[in-house]
Amino acid sequence: MILCCGEALIDMIASPTVTGEQGFVPHSGGAIFNTAIALGRLGVPSGMLTGLSSDMFGQQLGRSLKASHVDTSHVIETDRPTTLAFVQLKDGHATYSFLDENSAGRMLTPEDMPNQLPAVSALYFGGISLACEPCADAYASLLDQHGSEKAVMLDPNIRPGFINDQTRYRTRLNAMIAQADIVKVSDEDLDWIIPGPESLTDKVSLLLKEGPAIVIVTKGSEGASGYLPDGRSTSVPVKRVVVVDTVGAGDTFNAGVLAELERAGHLNKQGLRSLNPDQLKDALAKGAQVAAVTVSRAGANPPWANEL
Repeated sequence: MILCCGEALIDMIASPTVTGEQGFVPHSGGAIFNTAIALGRLGVPSGMLTGLSSDMFGQQLGRSLKASHVDTSHVIETDRPTTLAFVQLKDGHATYSFLDENSAGRMLTPEDMPNQLPAVSALYFGGISLACEPCADAYASLLDQHGSEKAVMLDPNIRPGFINDQTRYRTRLNAMIAQADIVKVSDEDLDWIIPGPESLTDKVSLLLKEGPAIVIVTKGSEGASGYLPDGRSTSVPVKRVVVVDTVGAGDTFNAGVLAELERAGHLNKQGLRSLNPDQLKDALAKGAQVAAVTVSRAGANPPWANEL
C-alpha cells in the first residue's frame, strides 16, 4: 500500500449559527490526511502513519480514515490533544490559524517510527509535519530508514509561518528532496526552495540535480507541469469547474497522480526513473481530474472512484 506519513488534524471551518453569529464546524483534515482519504476513495490501497489523539477529535479522524478504507495499523495513539486549524474562507481561498502545541501529531519522535514496513510499497510525505518539530525529525528518520527501498513522493507545501529555524528546516528538507523519487511543488514553493532570479525551468533543473526522478510544478489556474532529468517535460491544463473553495485541492491532486502511477505499474523505484512524458502526463491528468471534483464542492471532500 501507499503509506501517507504526516498530519491529521481538524479544520474548524467558519459557519453561521442559528443566532446569526459565526461559529466553527469541525471537519477532518490535514494535507497528508486528505491525500490518504483521496487514495482510499479512489480504490488504491493506502494507509496513514500519524499521531492521533484519544480525544473526541482524534476519534473523529479515526472514523473518517476507516470510512474511506484507509489502513490505520500504523497510527500512533496518544492522549495528547488534536491539532486544530481554524479556517477562514475568502473568495474560496483558505487562510489558517493553528493550535498545535504539544499535539498528538506534532510530538512524534524518531523512536516512534516503525522499523519494518513489509506491506508498504510507497511512502508519501509533506505538509506542516515537515516543519514542526519533533515530528519533522521523526518523518525524516523514517525516510532515511526506508527511502532506498520504497517509492517516495514529497510535497513540502511550504508554510513559512511554521518555520522557526529556517536553516534547520532547509537542511532537513533538502536531504528529503534528495531521497525522493517525486517532488511536487507549487510555483511559490519552488521560489522559496530556490530563491533568486532564475526562471522556473532553471529552478526545476536545479531541483532535479538534487536527486528526484520527477518534479511536478502546480501553477493554480494555469495547470500543472511535470519534468524529467533528461530535459523532457509535459503539461496539463486545469479542468474548468465552478470553484466552491480550494481546500484540499493540492492534496487530492497528489492522490490522483499516485493513483494513476500505481494503476499503471510505475509506482516503484525503477518504474519512476524510467517514466516517459506520456506516462507522466497521464498521471498529471488524473491529478487534475480528481482535484477538479474536490474544488467543486465545499471542504476537502475527495471523490470516490465511481464519481469520476
